[in-house]
Amino acid sequence: MTADAHTALQYCPDLFAYQRRKSRVIMVGDIPFGGDNPVRIQSMITSDTRDTEACVKEILELAEAGCELVRVTAQTRKYAENLENIRNGVREAGCTVPLVADIHFKPDAALEAAKWVEKVRVNPGNYADKKKFEIREYTDEQYEEELERIREEFTPLVKICKELGRAMRIGTNHGSLSDRIMNRYGDTPLGMVESALEFARIARENDYHNFIFSMKASNPKVMIEAYRLLVARLQQEGPDWNYPIHLGVTEAGDGEDGRIKSAIGIGSLLADGVGDTIRVSLTEDPVKEIPVANALVKNIEQSHLPADPTGSQRGTVPYNPFTYERRHSKEITVNGHKLGGNNTVRVFTSQEKWNAVAHKIEKMGDFKPEAVIEQSGCVEVCPLDEEKICELNSTAEPTLVTVPDGTDMAVIHAFRLLASKLDAHHPILLKDTFTPSTDPDADFQTTLLTAARNIGSLLCDGIGDAVIIQGEQAPGQSLRLAYNILQAAGTRIFKTDYVACPSCGRTLFNLQDTTQKIRAATGHLKGVRIAVMGCIVNGPGEMADADFGYVGGAPNKINLYVNKTPVKFNIPEAEAVDRLIDLIKEHGKWIEPPAEVAEI
Repeated sequence: MTADAHTALQYCPDLFAYQRRKSRVIMVGDIPFGGDNPVRIQSMITSDTRDTEACVKEILELAEAGCELVRVTAQTRKYAENLENIRNGVREAGCTVPLVADIHFKPDAALEAAKWVEKVRVNPGNYADKKKFEIREYTDEQYEEELERIREEFTPLVKICKELGRAMRIGTNHGSLSDRIMNRYGDTPLGMVESALEFARIARENDYHNFIFSMKASNPKVMIEAYRLLVARLQQEGPDWNYPIHLGVTEAGDGEDGRIKSAIGIGSLLADGVGDTIRVSLTEDPVKEIPVANALVKNIEQSHLPADPTGSQRGTVPYNPFTYERRHSKEITVNGHKLGGNNTVRVFTSQEKWNAVAHKIEKMGDFKPEAVIEQSGCVEVCPLDEEKICELNSTAEPTLVTVPDGTDMAVIHAFRLLASKLDAHHPILLKDTFTPSTDPDADFQTTLLTAARNIGSLLCDGIGDAVIIQGEQAPGQSLRLAYNILQAAGTRIFKTDYVACPSCGRTLFNLQDTTQKIRAATGHLKGVRIAVMGCIVNGPGEMADADFGYVGGAPNKINLYVNKTPVKFNIPEAEAVDRLIDLIKEHGKWIEPPAEVAEI
């Protein structure tokens, strides 16, 4: 898609003031999604779909935790048949939570599943399509022939869902685009969107509209761009293409990193009014996903304020929201560190926090503060102060600029407006909040989600040359959070990067334990990206973004990848972590772990 085509697209009514996207309402069982309804929370069980008792137990636990929609994998028709027993067990227990069948590769499993559950999720990349990483040029005629074949495979599912009142999710995954899409559109957000729209057109041809879209990726930048482009394309198609949107960062991982990555991707879109249902995909017990998802939705209520600029105060965003490009500031030096231009994004702290850690800075490893805001010469400018901005814009010398504390604007909107009015040669220091915390007992999860949403969203827009965390009072913890946000946004890679999927019924090994073992063995490898995948659904596709991959190939057997190429097969699980280390060594990316790093 050309730059000119992009300029005609719009995914958000106002990038400087909050307004929720108006989608149509669809029904999943008795629960309405979209419209003015609350953002719905969903998750997925990890039990084998053939184990009725285990599945029912896990579904009831998720419902008790506040999950409003539960997904169950259905690998084959045989697995799908047991959804009847699972559904019956859940309903007999008095639980009415809608169930979703997760379908990959097997159209006959989808047809069976539709008989028993309220919703069917299909992945356009592997539903009646193939992925062999083949390079092939499709003529227009050949491409249409492929679409006709897909229409023949997909239409029966559309008809049975329409007949039985079932909902559907047309869920594209960046890691599992078909060869046909890859060869025409590449491994791009545009390819993700076109893949979904092809299936949506078939649904609409059959006057079926009870469906929802998703565009999931493990890279928050790709995920954000894909959803923005989807919404813009839906608006371009016409007002009756206003289908609800399901948000998720797939393979987000675990712990703090998984929460940060999810908050960047999901949170930034919710803050722009996009999203009707979410899933936070953590490599942890699924029940732990629910409070994080609820907190993220609640947190969005504080992401915008009625005082956000309107009318003449609005600007024009200086970036293309559908293609990442960093803002073109000029280089300056602060505290001996170069920032702006093509330099890495720097981590600032306050004088008070600097003083608190000054005695151990040399032992803080990768979490060192790099500059003190009070000593940096940073100029504070309210984005609504036209006179001060004009004064700065009249100077050719680059100056570090930020928004003052106490500014009565939402953080994302304030910095977008500043970037739209300030000449690009002035670098910008991003803040997570305009209200520095003085509470040592403040809830860290809330602080983390707020900081990741605000700073991560702006970084993914290409805005920001330095960051400071003010919502967390503890000096070391605030610095760690700053660096982890930079890592999750792909802005500054300072440690091993993991792409780890959540467990599900397809998983062929203990994903949570294995991920922890791999982290323990490889967590010191700066800049190395390792994917840990429970099965092959997204594994090979996500390998393209990873240096090395650890993928379940058969029960308790592991395949190892270099990028997207499998190189070692059927390794016993007990040996697989050691064999992964050997593979990293073979490719010259192994270093011995450091002796010790001071705790912060």
